[in-house]
Amino acid sequence: MSTEDVDVCVAGGGPAGLMAGLLFARAGANVLVLEKHPDFLRDFRGDTVHPSTLMALDELGLAEEFLNLPHVELPQLPMATAMGPVTFADFRRLPGRFPFVAFMPQWDVLNFLAESACRYPNFRLIQQAEVTELIEHDGTITGLRARTPEAVLEVCSRVVVAADGRNSLVRRHDLLQVAASRAPMDVLWFRVSKPAGERLPAVRSGRDFFIVCIDRDEYLQVAYMIPKGGFAAVRARGLDAFRAAIAAIYPSLTAALTAEIGDWDAIKPLDVRVDRLRDWYRPGLLAIGDAAHAMSPAGGVGINLAVQDAIAAARLLAPTLRAGRTPTTAQLRAVQRRRELPMRVVQFAQLRLLTDLYPSAERPGTDKPLLARLLRRFPGLAHVVARVIGLGVRPEHVTSKPHVPPKRHAPRLEAMTQEK
Repeated sequence: MSTEDVDVCVAGGGPAGLMAGLLFARAGANVLVLEKHPDFLRDFRGDTVHPSTLMALDELGLAEEFLNLPHVELPQLPMATAMGPVTFADFRRLPGRFPFVAFMPQWDVLNFLAESACRYPNFRLIQQAEVTELIEHDGTITGLRARTPEAVLEVCSRVVVAADGRNSLVRRHDLLQVAASRAPMDVLWFRVSKPAGERLPAVRSGRDFFIVCIDRDEYLQVAYMIPKGGFAAVRARGLDAFRAAIAAIYPSLTAALTAEIGDWDAIKPLDVRVDRLRDWYRPGLLAIGDAAHAMSPAGGVGINLAVQDAIAAARLLAPTLRAGRTPTTAQLRAVQRRRELPMRVVQFAQLRLLTDLYPSAERPGTDKPLLARLLRRFPGLAHVVARVIGLGVRPEHVTSKPHVPPKRHAPRLEAMTQEK
């Protein structure tokens, strides 16, 4: 067994975990981030980087470097419906330098955050480190244990940040209780080549279908909504029927679907849940991002909320950690109070306002969903949708100066993951 003693131990190297690690390290805390996978190369994750996240990167002095990475910028999100085209969200009137949503593969986003965090000497990332249990003493979480290829790692920490997603350790072991849960639909993800010389609508809706095409420049990543628990029924109808259903929506993809979707391994089902924890904290422990509130992929807001959680957590807790003290339960509760309203507003929209966009086994489909009708009647609503999606109800800002100066260049990420 090897041991570590840090101020902050973050479980999970996703957007929430890496942003939290970066900000805590910048604020002067000693930080260790544990990620169970050997790299960030997992396909079919959310690709959206919202204006509020770009603003935070700009406040960190990282936005220009970040936007030098390959990405696609969309100032508007067009939506094709049976009633005609509408603009789902129009970001062009948003304040600031970033009136658009950037689409970038999430592995590039995570690599960038990790390499930026590695510039701080008080930050460490260990990959292939799977958190297996939390360490508790007299009712307070004082650290955790993780399994690595070399040994069991025991970490003593002033605070543990659970940022390990909707299947977080704190959920699996009932350390924090889920208060409410809904499952609006599931999603089938797949990639397919782009048709030459044609730009497809990013979103299409119709009777019994809702589909999103994310342009990754070299190919399309497609999200096809199905009724909750409906993947077995889709498979029972056969691969030919699945390809035909997609081709009926996007005829120009017919040849690519036949050539590239040759078996069910090319299609990845996503189990969608919309839920939240009753309390995001207990003494010594704080959950953020999907660990605290699993979101639907609608609007791509899950990543945005996770990053905002991390910013709030670092701002509220870092001064105490920098002073060598342990955050109180009241301080941990303050993070939830700060971030709970934005989360509830988004979940309300996902479960109420957008419900009839998705196919369902319980109700007949509609080719005139409520949101599309409202957007057609009130085009200015697209700016409101853009503000909610792009900035959120309570956007967080990086306001403090760094207490630890970063190195000019980050060490190569590969070296940081080969910890002994």
